[in-house]
Parts: sequence; structure tokens; C-alpha cells
Amino acid sequence: MSGGGSGGHVFPAIAIADAIKKIHPESEFLFIGAEGKMEMTAVPKAKYAIKALPIVGLQRRLTAKNLLFPLKLIFSIIKAWFIVRKFRPDVAIGTGGYASGAALKVAQWQGVPTFIQEQNAFPGITNKLLANKVVKVFAAYPGLERYFPAGKIQLTGNPLRGSISLEGLDRKSAVEHFGLDPNGSVVFITGGSLGAGAINKAIANKIDQLDKKGIQLIWQCGKIYEEEYGKFNSPNIKVLSFIDRMDLAYAAADIIVSRAGGTISELAIIGKPCILLPSPNVAEDHQTKNVMALVEKDAAILIKDNEANERLVPQCLALLEDKAMQETIRKNIKLFAKPHAAMEIATTILKTIQ
Repeated sequence: MSGGGSGGHVFPAIAIADAIKKIHPESEFLFIGAEGKMEMTAVPKAKYAIKALPIVGLQRRLTAKNLLFPLKLIFSIIKAWFIVRKFRPDVAIGTGGYASGAALKVAQWQGVPTFIQEQNAFPGITNKLLANKVVKVFAAYPGLERYFPAGKIQLTGNPLRGSISLEGLDRKSAVEHFGLDPNGSVVFITGGSLGAGAINKAIANKIDQLDKKGIQLIWQCGKIYEEEYGKFNSPNIKVLSFIDRMDLAYAAADIIVSRAGGTISELAIIGKPCILLPSPNVAEDHQTKNVMALVEKDAAILIKDNEANERLVPQCLALLEDKAMQETIRKNIKLFAKPHAAMEIATTILKTIQ
């Protein structure tokens, strides 16, 4: 298994592994990730083994790090070769990220059947480079025939962590878990596992407007922003660098503010009104393409990053007041839900290699 750099790559890989293990409990797994990236803590936490490669991504501008890229890539491929050779996998599965590219390419050279899972409406460079030699491409969105061989694509949706479900959860207990008042409105703000500077700044700049209305916040700001925004912690505002129990945060929320990567698949499952801010710092603006599929069906509200400072807080307040719009989004976003993606992917993989 290989995928990393962000939660959008890591958690689908873990979800697929969990599903395979559920069908075939005797399965052995080895993850390959990138040194210093979140997978090096998230994967062991999910009780899977992981090996690290020194690989780094290319920067968009000329930097000293780019000069080291070829050397680190070569060393990563050599290291991946020995890791794969020693583990002798029956199958290799990649969910994106630079480590995934090195690991799966080496697996292909060694004759191991490979599969990739693409979370976005516009594929990342790693998956595009690997696609011609894989057995299957598991796609989250339709229309990827422009980028991958049509005969290899299987539309499954994004595999989700097993805990992303509101089944058995009630809002009151979820709100109390975060030390908030169940009688008040709650907005859950998340910039993804790494945080989002534009979202954090927009909330901070107009936080007095939310406070004046008595709006409570569960605010996942990201580890690198914790020191800057932790000062806003109060009885009504809970600022957290990372949230392990996302199911409780979703259950507590009346509305959700989020980036628009793999989180969209989770939002469709839980069916909550949401405001989405696509990250402009991703390849080919693929998050905007993700969101537009929802916006066209009145399943989400879109705010551009450069509009966040002016529009985000006023839009939160307006959506909290507009119960009809909340119900429209709630109903329509559920049409995009694919709750059994991980199990469908696992079943296909096991059938292919047996």
C-alpha cells in the first residue's frame, strides 16, 4: 500500500487495507510513505507497518530543494526496489503522492499486479504516470476517460475510514464531547489534515461577528497553524490542530466549512449543509472541478479562496439562518454518497489476484 503527503491520499489507502482485511483477515500489509509526512504517524496509528522513502515533491518555483529532487528520486527508487523485493507482495495499491509513484513503479517492474485509486475529478501526476501499467483505476468521479485508459476505469467513489458514519451518534452527545452547548448552533471548520491558511485567516478576521451571534465553532486549524490560532480558544470556540473523531465533529455540526479534496466523499455520506473552498494550491485546480459537480446540483456552496476573507463568515451566518437552503443541500449532497467504495475496491482487487 502506498499513498501519502496529505489525508486525502493516506486515509483512502488505510480504508482499502481495512476492507481487504475484513474480507481476508490473514492478509499482510506493508505501507510505503515519504519521510516526515503525515502517513508516518497515521499509518502506525491504524496498526499497519510502514517504511519511509526520502522522496520529496517538486516545488513550483526554482529552489534548492528542486536541485535535490533527482538524487532523492533515484535513492527512493533503489530503496523501494529492496523493500518490495523483500516483502514480495501479491498486489500493490497506490492512492497518490510521490512515494506512491516510486513504490508502484518498482512493483510494476517486478511483475506485481498494481492498482490505483484516484480521489479527484482531475488526476494527480503520479496516478497519470502509472495508469497504463495498472490492472484497474478506481475513480471517485465520472469522466476520467480523458486521463486514463477507459477499459481500466471502475467508478467506485472514494474509500472512507470506517468511523465516518453518523450511525448511532446523536448531536447532543457529539456537541458535549467538544465541551459546547447542544442548544446553540455549531459550525465545524476544517482545512483538511494539514490546515488551510485562507480559511483560518477568514474566520479569525471576522470571528467577532460569529461570537456576537453566539455561534459555536469546532475549528480544525492544522498543526502548523495551532500556535497562531490557538489564542482564539474559548468556551464557545474549540481550536484543534487535528481531530481524531471526525465522526463526532460531523455529528455536532449544523453546517460545515471545508476544503474540497477527498473530504467531499465524507460530506456526501453524512449529508450536512456545507460551504466548500477549493484549494488553489493543487494541480490543475482539481478541487474546483470536484466542487462544481456538487454546485451544479445545489449540493454545496462554493467560495473561492480569494473571496474567503469577505464572504466566508457572512455566508456561514446566512446559511445558518436559511433552513430551506440547508435542507436542499442536505438532500442533494446525499445523492453523491458511495458508502461502500472501500469494500467494492477490496472485492475487485481480491477477485483479480486470486
